[in-house]
Amino acid sequence: MLFTMDAEEVHHLAMGVLSAASRWQVPLPLLRWLAGASRDEDGKLARTVFGLRFPNPVGLAAGFDKNGVALAAWEALGFGFIEVGTVTAHAQPGNPLPRLFRVPERRALINRLGFNNAGADAMAERFQRLKASGRWPGVPVGINLGKSKVTPLERATEDYVASLGKLHAFGDYFVLNVSSPNTPGLRTLQGRDELDALLRAVQQKNRTLPVRRPMLVKIAPDLTFPQIEEVLELCEQHGLAGIVATNTTIDHGSLPPTAPHETGGLSGEPLRARSTEIVRFLAARTKLPIVAVGGVSDAASAQEKLDAGAALVQLYTGFVYGGPTLVPEMCRGLR
Repeated sequence: MLFTMDAEEVHHLAMGVLSAASRWQVPLPLLRWLAGASRDEDGKLARTVFGLRFPNPVGLAAGFDKNGVALAAWEALGFGFIEVGTVTAHAQPGNPLPRLFRVPERRALINRLGFNNAGADAMAERFQRLKASGRWPGVPVGINLGKSKVTPLERATEDYVASLGKLHAFGDYFVLNVSSPNTPGLRTLQGRDELDALLRAVQQKNRTLPVRRPMLVKIAPDLTFPQIEEVLELCEQHGLAGIVATNTTIDHGSLPPTAPHETGGLSGEPLRARSTEIVRFLAARTKLPIVAVGGVSDAASAQEKLDAGAALVQLYTGFVYGGPTLVPEMCRGLR
């Protein structure tokens, strides 16, 4: 029934339900029961990565809960960690509709959402209220930061630094998103000079905060291996805590002729092999933890990423097709 509706309308419907469940404690046990989520009593799946304790390695990727409105619901659904955003320094509506498309025959999505979010100030206010209420989740919360569309590229570092300053008290870790294909020019921030300046500025800000947070960078699957090596060199030089691999791809060559001919980032099953290839490439060259995302849809695909060298995995498109029982099923399979 849901798949007969517009993809973004369904997304808003799902987020409305999960947001409501997060605001009221009564539905959460029901949500946990419906999903089949249970605590890992023997701790077989628990791990410590960049100084944080994760009850299991399966997390929600950035992009699903852009404004961080459903933290308690994600924990009830069994996620071992939650990454919210991408959030920008300025509120913005994103790109014109329609901008989200399904490719069911490949269990894939095409999106050109464009960082639609309420902005860093609104997220900080919401998280402050949530912390004060005592309903903050017991799993790590990451915050994914991006550049506002109205901010010129030459001032991009100011955007990331401003958002970090407003949100540092709430994120257990932060991810610098320099790899979305849906904000004009954003991917140029993966260049050596641009990324060097960004990482230096963000880490300078990070060192001034009351608590220094683990900082990661999210890379595109369309980078060449020499480009990835440059990114890795800069991450180690600037003391980053890890790498998220990967964002969506602009390569739609694997899609069938029946797929929507739409621009935007492709995610899901078509990205699985390339994402794993990059994880394996990184793991052979660094001790930095790798958070793997791209084509994770079941225990087998998650184990593939972990075997390739990832410390944690994330999913978005897999959750769209797998539904609310997916994460507990994955954890049982991994266990």
